[in-house]
Amino acid sequence: EAYNSFDVQEIVSLIELDEQIFLMELFHGPTLAFKDIALQLVGGLFDYELNSRGEHLTIVGATSGDTGSAAIEACKDRENLDIVIFHPSNRVSEVQRRQMTTVDSFNVHNVAIEGTFDDCQDLVKAMFNDLEYRNKLKLGAVNSINWARVMAQIVYYVVASERLGSHDKPVIFSVPTGNFGNVFAGHAARNCGLNIPKLLVASNKNDILTQFFTSAEMKINEVIPTLSPSMDIQISSNLERFIFELFERDGEKVRNLFEKFRLDGNAKVGSDIKAKFSNSWAGYSFDDEEVVKCISSQAESSDIILDPHSAVGVLAARLHRDKQIDPGIPIVSLATAHPAKFPKAVERALGQCPPLPDRLADLHERPEFFTQLPNDLEVVKDHVISCSRINEK
Repeated sequence: EAYNSFDVQEIVSLIELDEQIFLMELFHGPTLAFKDIALQLVGGLFDYELNSRGEHLTIVGATSGDTGSAAIEACKDRENLDIVIFHPSNRVSEVQRRQMTTVDSFNVHNVAIEGTFDDCQDLVKAMFNDLEYRNKLKLGAVNSINWARVMAQIVYYVVASERLGSHDKPVIFSVPTGNFGNVFAGHAARNCGLNIPKLLVASNKNDILTQFFTSAEMKINEVIPTLSPSMDIQISSNLERFIFELFERDGEKVRNLFEKFRLDGNAKVGSDIKAKFSNSWAGYSFDDEEVVKCISSQAESSDIILDPHSAVGVLAARLHRDKQIDPGIPIVSLATAHPAKFPKAVERALGQCPPLPDRLADLHERPEFFTQLPNDLEVVKDHVISCSRINEK
């Protein structure tokens, strides 16, 4: 039932791109992004459980573009849910914004925060860390801090391996990532026994993840707006999960590291910790010009149009292949969004915008519904209270 609204019967498509490299299209869901694969399932699970228990939940989530629309699509019109989504004002594409703000449903509330995605994410974390507030509103999560999100994403790593012959054969995955959730699902798949000798972390100029997997150091810089806005992130939530494992699940050590990171703006793990991941991970980053060239050259050589995030993944896959580090092992690059979600980037590369699917053809004519708020925790918390119907139950 969760996948009835997908455009292709196989849910995800695997295409041979060029020698040794395959493209796995994850954007055939209702909001044209890979987030649909997890959130269509999670939304249904929430509804099923809440109905059976006679309970109500207030969902809060931060989005750099795609999580918001996927979560809204999965949760809209559900009687036992209210959903409040925060996006950074003027830092998502117009299509991404409109996919959220044009949804006119009694239980959907969109908020544009005057700040970055990291600010939005910090607001959500602060609300969950306030136990009295969290329990009062019965808060629920749709970001990848919700383990069900990661769990659902493990599946397509297994599917890709099976379609290439067998889950026993080695397959490398190249993953465009900002918040580390998608690639962490690959790491979880590997821990479940999938033969993934290496995971490639593909970043734009906001390359804190590439820094970490190259030098074992994290350093916070200003967020740089790029053509791939869903990766314009400096503080990657799911990296904490990975470091928790590296530290052998010592929560105090992890807490100390991230407290230093937030206080000083940088942190580094020791050479003994780096040795645990240096052979099974690699990090690459690319600027907008490289992304534009990749979209252009791919369109010229085939009928495939990449969105800017998927282009980053393809660039990493090709660079890794050309270095001959893992010769002969197939590399699957994850295509995380439909190119029509990022028309300005594609137009810059190809001279024309990709058309939206028919079901979204009138997206730019639909009225928008959202509230603009400052990056102020108390103001935001009060707004969420006003959105929740928990006291009506």
